[in-house]
Amino acid sequence: MSTGCRDTPVLKQRGQREVFCGLTGIIWLHRKMQDAFFLVVGSRTCAHLLQSAAGVMIFAEPRFGTAILEEKDLAGMADANEELDREVARLLARRPDIKQLFLVGSCPSEVIKLDLARAAERLSVIHGPNVRVLNFSGSGIETTFTQGEDACLASMVPALPSTPEKQLLLVGALPDVVEDQALALLAQIGVTPVRCLPSRRVQDTPAIGPNTVFALTQPFLGDTHAALTRAGARHISAPFPFGVEGSTLWLKAIAAEFGIAPEKVDQVVAAPRVRAEKAIAAAATTLRGKRIFFMPDSQLEIPLARFLTRECGMDAIEIGTPYLHTDLHGPELDLIAEGPTLSEGQDVDLQLDRVRASRPDLTVCGLGLANPLEAEGLATKWAIELVFTPVHFFEQAGDLAALFARPLRRHAALKRQHPNRLEAAE
Repeated sequence: MSTGCRDTPVLKQRGQREVFCGLTGIIWLHRKMQDAFFLVVGSRTCAHLLQSAAGVMIFAEPRFGTAILEEKDLAGMADANEELDREVARLLARRPDIKQLFLVGSCPSEVIKLDLARAAERLSVIHGPNVRVLNFSGSGIETTFTQGEDACLASMVPALPSTPEKQLLLVGALPDVVEDQALALLAQIGVTPVRCLPSRRVQDTPAIGPNTVFALTQPFLGDTHAALTRAGARHISAPFPFGVEGSTLWLKAIAAEFGIAPEKVDQVVAAPRVRAEKAIAAAATTLRGKRIFFMPDSQLEIPLARFLTRECGMDAIEIGTPYLHTDLHGPELDLIAEGPTLSEGQDVDLQLDRVRASRPDLTVCGLGLANPLEAEGLATKWAIELVFTPVHFFEQAGDLAALFARPLRRHAALKRQHPNRLEAAE
C-alpha cells in the first residue's frame, strides 16, 4: 500500500533563513478576539511593523499597542517591570472593555531577559478577576511568523476551565465568516457541542477535559497541539480543510469520532462541493501542468501542495516547510504522490540555488525573496497572503486556487507585453 510522501527522506537544512516577524500574528488575532488586547513589549521598530502590517487608520483605536522599551530600559537604568505595571494600569483604566490582556514578548524584551511570564502572573493578581493577563513570545529571533498564533493559543490552554463533557474543540483563528461556515456544516452533520479556540469573547472561552476531542484548522499549531494533549484532550488526525478533498476528509474524520456515517457528510456537503469544484476548475485551467516550488515560510506549504497537486493538476518540485510535524502533517503526506523533494528548515542560499536550477513556473516564498526572483524572470507568490486571505473550506476553495493562478496570468501578460525584458532576465 502506497504511503505517498510520508516515508520520503526529508532534506533537513540549518542555515541562514528568511523569516517574517512572529508579531504579525497579532494582526489577525486582535480582529478575532474582540475583547482582548495585545501589548507588545518591544521597540519602536515593533510598533512601526504592527502599524504598517495592520494598516490601522490614525483615528482608529485597535486592540493592540506597544510598550516601548527605551534606551534606559535596554541599558538597565530603569526598572522595566515598574514601567510595564504603570503602562498596563493606564491602559486598563482607559479601556475598560479589555477582558483579556496578552503581554507579547519581542526581540528586545527577550534580549534583556524581561520575565513577562512572571509579569503576567503579577498583573493577573492586581487586575483580576475582571482581566486575565497571559503572555507569549512573538519574537522573530528563532521563529517564523505563524508561530505567533501558535504561541498565543498555547498560552491560553493552561488557563482553560475543565469539563467532563464530550465535545469538539475547533482550534485555530479563522475569519468569523469562515468559522460560521464550519460551524454550520458541523451542525448539519450532527456534531454537537462544538467550541472554538480562540473564542470571539472571553465569556465564550471553552473548557477542556478528558472527553474533549480537538480538530486543528491550521497546520502551524504544533505547540497548541502539544498543550491540549498534555491537558487531556485528544487530537482528531485528518488532512486540513483546504479545497474540496481536504474539507471533506476533515469533516468525515470528525463525524467518525461522533459515530456519524460518512454518507451523512457527503449528503450535507453535496451542494457546496459542486460550487467549489466549479470554482477550482476555472483556476485549474491556468495551473494544470505548471511546476511549483515552496520555500519554507508560513507552515501552510504541505497542505497547499496537496491541494494544488491533487485538485489543480500542478507538479510540486520541492515542498519546503519551517517545521515538519508528523502528527499534524502525516495525513497530508499520505495523499501527496511521491516525487517532490521534502525539506525542513532553510539554508536560503542553497535553496535559491535549487530554485534557479529548476526554474519553476511559480515559487511560493516570503516578501524578501519575491522581488529578487521576479527580477530574474520567475513568477512568485507571497506566502503571507495565504494567511491573511480566507482560504478554508468549500466556499473559499475557488479563491484559494485563484491566488496561485493570478501571478501566473500576470507573468504571462508581462511576457507578452515585454518579451525582451523577461527573456533577458531568464
